[in-house]
Amino acid sequence: MLSSSTVYAIRASIYIAANKKSEYISISEISRQLGISFHFLTKILQKLTQDKLMRSYRGPNGGVAFTKPLDKIFLSDIVDSVETNPIFEDCILGIPKCGIGKPCPLHDEWGAVRSRLRHKFENSNLADMAKRVSELEERLK
Repeated sequence: MLSSSTVYAIRASIYIAANKKSEYISISEISRQLGISFHFLTKILQKLTQDKLMRSYRGPNGGVAFTKPLDKIFLSDIVDSVETNPIFEDCILGIPKCGIGKPCPLHDEWGAVRSRLRHKFENSNLADMAKRVSELEERLK
């Protein structure tokens, strides 16, 4: 349902939020800790930077950091930034012009699931996700 780019963007964002050792966290550290290709992760995080969710800094203490408080960045912000297929709008089967007039076999069921999923992503912020990783030791890898 979500592209690998979006999944990696979410995992990396939660990792950064949960590991605030310094202002910036290096992409090589994130890549190593999460087992994500450095070059692929760099491209993903560039998209978040272009959309002003993150800022980057080059140099020995460089890396990436968020541009606003973690409780103001929601999973939906990350999905909307990275996902090329609008999963909260399009047909789950990818059928063009799927809708009420010409529904696909999953149209009605997907509509309900899509609404609940969108609500969950819009109400799940990075502060809460980081807390789950830090306090509950939930996994990112």
